[in-house]
Amino acid sequence: MRVLYFAWVRERIGRPWEDVETTAATPAALADELAAREERYAAAFADRRALRVAVDQRLVDFDAPLEGAREVAFFPPMTGG
Repeated sequence: MRVLYFAWVRERIGRPWEDVETTAATPAALADELAAREERYAAAFADRRALRVAVDQRLVDFDAPLEGAREVAFFPPMTGG
């Protein structure tokens, strides 16, 4: 599964994307797996209230199913003007 990171999430992790093998059933479980890797991931996923997630380019909740997903993106809330 390809995992994309945007804005300060990308800055904390130090990369814009990566391919990961996971058995996570939800974006929350994937975030837990990633956060357990090392400190930079833990910092990026420390406050999930400050994050949004998209699965296959659709905005979803952290408890959405990942079954069959090809891409997950993590990013901060966006504002418009």
